[in-house]
Amino acid sequence: MITIKDIARVAGVSHTTVSRALNGSPLIKPETRDKIEKIAAEMNYIPNVSAKSLVMKKTYTIGLFFSSIDQGTSASFLVDAIKGIHHSLDENYSLTVHGIDGIRHLEGISPHRFDGILVMSQSDADNAFIYHVKKAGIPLVVLNRHLDDPGIANVVANDREGVREAIDYAIGRGHRRLAIMEGKAGFRSAAERKQGFLESLLAHGLSLPAEYQTAGDYSIDSGYRTMNSLLDLPEPPTLVFCANDDMAIGAMNACFARGVSVPDQVSLIGFDDIVFASYTNPAMTTIRKPVADISELGTRKLIELMKPPGPDQTDADQPGETLFVPTTLMIRQSVAGI
Repeated sequence: MITIKDIARVAGVSHTTVSRALNGSPLIKPETRDKIEKIAAEMNYIPNVSAKSLVMKKTYTIGLFFSSIDQGTSASFLVDAIKGIHHSLDENYSLTVHGIDGIRHLEGISPHRFDGILVMSQSDADNAFIYHVKKAGIPLVVLNRHLDDPGIANVVANDREGVREAIDYAIGRGHRRLAIMEGKAGFRSAAERKQGFLESLLAHGLSLPAEYQTAGDYSIDSGYRTMNSLLDLPEPPTLVFCANDDMAIGAMNACFARGVSVPDQVSLIGFDDIVFASYTNPAMTTIRKPVADISELGTRKLIELMKPPGPDQTDADQPGETLFVPTTLMIRQSVAGI
């Protein structure tokens, strides 16, 4: 295995100079650093991350924590989150993925294990974990759920406004009997999306009958089952808003199984704009939640927070901020005009 001493012999410098050059030290002249980096690449040098961690007193590990991986987190949501993070994450860092609901001892979440933590928060129940991380002094960014704390960096999409825009569009197409298939109980996203739905109905003077309020859990199966219950009503809705695309796909399959035409007999709107949404038949009208963009922006913010404070700055001088990423209504073929 090639070591920094081997590179030092070829470059004609000390191994200390090689170490400093490969770690980006400002003490090394740019031309010397370029020469050493070129030699290291030609020799296929692979850094010893464990040794580097001891020297730099860093773990080179970023933790990504979801409220739960098993419950309410779709595969597409998980993939988009990781994809966005890797667009911004330095190649020297490793990313580990966890579910908060699977953590038994918070004491194990410490600066000795993580240089920084991203929390893809879906529930208020995550707060105990979030404030443990903050108290432990680990750089932290909360994604996906708005947190009313000016001391914590936050990156979110405005789900409520996105849904309101979509329902305004449906009402503009003539729909008056609108139902909602809610997301997982206890998830902030489910509450925000329902609120946007209700605000649009209220603005247009429409009511929401109790039988048109149905509970899903963000899974395809719950969309299938819930859609069947709506189709069993004496007067089914003309449009169903599903709080995520997985449920909307399940709902579309339920309609197909019963010979109910989408959108001629019932229209559907989803949320997220997963990759499959544009390939359903008909293509799904949905609200694009840019999960990858949220994750990418949050990772850039985390990297900024992980940098050591300047000589006249302390950690307390790095206040949190809330960054908003807009949603987009993706109009396709699943909403008919009536």
